[in-house]
Amino acid sequence: MSVAWATLRRSWLVTRRAYPWSYFIGTLLLGVFTIGLAYLGLRAVAGGEISAEFRGKAGTGDYLGYIAVGAGVYMFVVHGILWTGKAMIQEQREGTMGALLVAPARRLPYLLGFSAFAFTAVAVEVAVLFGCAALFGVRPATTGAVDAVLAVAGLALAVFGMSAVLSNVMIVAGEAHITQNSVFHAIALLSGFTFPREYLPEAFRWLGEVVPVTAAMDVIRGVFTGGTGLDPGRLAVAVALGLAYAAAGLLAMPWAERRAMERSY
Repeated sequence: MSVAWATLRRSWLVTRRAYPWSYFIGTLLLGVFTIGLAYLGLRAVAGGEISAEFRGKAGTGDYLGYIAVGAGVYMFVVHGILWTGKAMIQEQREGTMGALLVAPARRLPYLLGFSAFAFTAVAVEVAVLFGCAALFGVRPATTGAVDAVLAVAGLALAVFGMSAVLSNVMIVAGEAHITQNSVFHAIALLSGFTFPREYLPEAFRWLGEVVPVTAAMDVIRGVFTGGTGLDPGRLAVAVALGLAYAAAGLLAMPWAERRAMERSY
């Protein structure tokens, strides 16, 4: 716990002195524009009417609420991966990876410290996004506080698992932007943030099932937009995939670190 707390405190101090406003503003604008375009489309194109097909596939007639929750979760996922997944490559860029490798600290508490900071910061950013969404009349409602906490916890675990794997890919490849943007576009399509996944071809739906965020998104939908409550089956899938990704990432990390150091020297 001391390693996780020290990492959290260091991240907070560094970010307080030089907050990456470009990340925050860029992702916030993406969410606001998504909700704004959805509002214009609903009012100007659809005349405020929601088709029966969408109601059936989405499980709700609240189109703007559906889009707002999806945009908020996408912001949570993107910033969570950006903070946690890029922790190791940031050490590599700053020339401190060698010191990290010989330090008597395991990677799990180190990454957990980054994740704790990331999810705290992202929670504030998502709250700002929902504040902007309220201007469009969006009022998401949950099926219960316990359901909401469990759903968000499942999502956080899914994001952490993906970040652990992505961190290895980044330090082995020696780059972050192409990797992270490829992942963001893939999950935006496969995980159904702004549209029901039933609109996708069956092959894409099956492919989305191997992404931890997809099951976590289904749980979020049931709690925040569908009104069906917490789905224990989908939550179990999100937790199992998140743990599997995290285990795979942590087990492969020593190999990835060796490859990264071999390339550097």
